[in-house]
Amino acid sequence: MSNQTLHKNKFYHFVSLIGRSLRGEEHDYTKGSIRIAIILLAIPMILELSLESVFAVVDMFFVGKLGPTAIATVGLTELAITIIYSVAIGLSTAATAVVARRIGEKNPDAAAHAGMQSLLIALFVTAITSTCGIVFAPEILKIMGAQPEVVKEGVEFTRIMLGGSLVIILLFLINGIFRGAGDPSIAMRSLWVASALNIILCPTLINGYGPFPELGLKGAAIATTIGRGIGVLYQCYYLFKGKGIIKIKPRHFKWDTPVLKTLVEVAWPATLQFVIQSGSWIAMGVLVAKTGGTDATAGYQVAIRNIVFFILPAWGLSNAAATLVGQNLGAKQPDRAEQSVLLTTKYNAVFMAGVTFIFLFLASPIISIFTKVPDVHHFGVTALQIIGAGFIFYGIGMVMMQSLNGAGDTKTATRINFVGFWLFQIPFAWLLSEVFNMGPTGPFIAVPVAESLIALAAWYYFKKGKWKQVRI
Repeated sequence: MSNQTLHKNKFYHFVSLIGRSLRGEEHDYTKGSIRIAIILLAIPMILELSLESVFAVVDMFFVGKLGPTAIATVGLTELAITIIYSVAIGLSTAATAVVARRIGEKNPDAAAHAGMQSLLIALFVTAITSTCGIVFAPEILKIMGAQPEVVKEGVEFTRIMLGGSLVIILLFLINGIFRGAGDPSIAMRSLWVASALNIILCPTLINGYGPFPELGLKGAAIATTIGRGIGVLYQCYYLFKGKGIIKIKPRHFKWDTPVLKTLVEVAWPATLQFVIQSGSWIAMGVLVAKTGGTDATAGYQVAIRNIVFFILPAWGLSNAAATLVGQNLGAKQPDRAEQSVLLTTKYNAVFMAGVTFIFLFLASPIISIFTKVPDVHHFGVTALQIIGAGFIFYGIGMVMMQSLNGAGDTKTATRINFVGFWLFQIPFAWLLSEVFNMGPTGPFIAVPVAESLIALAAWYYFKKGKWKQVRI
């Protein structure tokens, strides 16, 4: 067989795998080629998280036309919402870990039951978060360091976004259930629906096209909430339809204390893990606002949106590792779980190396898409280049941390985050910003330094292998 024919066959095989992954064909991820397993899981997961990142970029693109105050409002609100994201990701992590373990044990009914129990927890949590967001929206913006004009203009935006925390948490959680079951294509399609609606509604409601009134910044919040809400309805259709891997039955709605306890035991460290991370990002945002004002905050938030745009796809690849770890541990194949993680780490590091190149050399034209205001542009470019320099370590650390989470070892990952973010990143950023008078550049530098150390620590604990003995 000639080399040309061989390459052609490999290409067609890869295209076939892409088609299988997008269609959501059932596959046993505890057998056969690990590379094929990663591809089948990772492609829809990467597309899913890419579309989640589209929310952030689309909102910032259209809101950027409203000026620095609107940009700062969205950015500070998003920092506050990261706490809700933390809860959503914590519950999603627990659901993925437990569902994947049950699927690996060849017990899909128990997987469906665990998924339904996680939804019961989510409904209780969102009742609290939505109420607090609606009532305390102005105070939240003030705590974030917002200037008076930002509080005045942005309170309705913040109230709508925080009040709609139900759709944020459910969107993450239900997708976590599908990922754990090895059915990520449904999760991907739900984000397609949500993102498409957001792209259509955002400019329509902000600017008031056709019969719609001009709502300005408030329109962006309504568009995002509606888009996510329709995405959740799409998820629920497949979750309760009963034709996929997960088949929810009426008996799964019954309160099950042992299962709920297992989910909470995995979820609370995972939630705390991301609260710690989110809290550190909030501290970075507050330091930037305090030392650089509204222009620095706006530039930083534009940069963060672009950083998230590339981090979330890499996180999608990391989620593939989490599913493979959970299912293979359930199938009593810890060595295969470890091999899956190492291969996924390699792929993620290569991807993030390419992103680093883009951010270092194309930061200015990227930021120019979102804002032409000179000072805002300057801070955005500086943040993008400095923070982007550590992307290879982000890629490695993400896979390691998600692998620990996928095994149910969320406590180890939480301890790493606590030391890396709160005991190092925040003090280091304050030292550079306040003591060495580096202003907003201090937090920019602290981010890649801390993330690199976290990646090294996660690698160390992964190689120790204690995660292989975790029982959930």
